[in-house]
Amino acid sequence: MSFWVYILRCADRSYYTGHTENLEERLALHHSGAIANCYTYKRRPVKLVFSQEFATREEALTLELQIKGWSRKKKEAMIRGDWTEVSRLAISKSSPAQPQRAMPQRAGEAYDSAQPER
Repeated sequence: MSFWVYILRCADRSYYTGHTENLEERLALHHSGAIANCYTYKRRPVKLVFSQEFATREEALTLELQIKGWSRKKKEAMIRGDWTEVSRLAISKSSPAQPQRAMPQRAGEAYDSAQPER
């Protein structure tokens, strides 16, 4: 048995990412609107723009959750198959422009409150 991760482009130009064990059947459900509480129900028609097969549900679910955390630009790079851009966007996302620095504090000294204490 195989499992699939897929991305649909909806009529409102948003993306829906999911995973399934039967891609054709799941796509038919999205197209028909058979699941009224699904994200794609009011965003039809939908178009399959990406799919990838996996040996286990765990692998598919891992990628699905990863993609759901990605920016639109990164999803679109993957849809295009532009792995260089996917990598670049991953690096820029994980590398802040300026590192956060802790404010110096002397022992026993409290930070000033942004609001008056009550």
